[in-house]
Amino acid sequence: MEKQNSINNRDTIIAIVSKTVKEPETYIYRDQLTITVPKDKVLKVAKDLRDSNDTKFEQCLDVTAIDWNRPKNRFDLIYILYSLTHNHRVRLRVPLEEEDPSSPSLSSIWESCNWYERETYDMYGVTFTNHPDLRRFYMPEDFVDPESGEPLYPLRKDFPLTGIPGSLPLPAYPEKYGDIID
Repeated sequence: MEKQNSINNRDTIIAIVSKTVKEPETYIYRDQLTITVPKDKVLKVAKDLRDSNDTKFEQCLDVTAIDWNRPKNRFDLIYILYSLTHNHRVRLRVPLEEEDPSSPSLSSIWESCNWYERETYDMYGVTFTNHPDLRRFYMPEDFVDPESGEPLYPLRKDFPLTGIPGSLPLPAYPEKYGDIID
């Protein structure tokens, strides 16, 4: 019976999204639904999913990004939504281009997005239009490449794996160099 409810919930969610996004791309993995939504429609889709009595997504559990480092749609912005009323989840996937990694902020719909979007901006460089306080969260505001002056985002694929030379001293690892620790 739970499997059937899951399928009904999925169909209901897709039907609501389909009112705004014609034939949305969907993906199901381990019985979890992901729907691809263009960034110009994500605000409307989010409001519809929150306000519909059939879905009632009261919570945004997380916002993150994925850097695929590919030529088209380099980034995927991911919103993970949860309905307390219906006990179901959905992921909204918003593809973003490298030249303009920005999307409307959903903090006006779910207050928790304020924090999550700031974190995503700080780590991936994805900007959120109409965000009430978009600024760096973990990294200092002046975290830039010392040579080019361009802002750096630590979770992007093009960020140096060993960090920025000279920015922070690395801890000593005596065991790596054969020294004996007392």
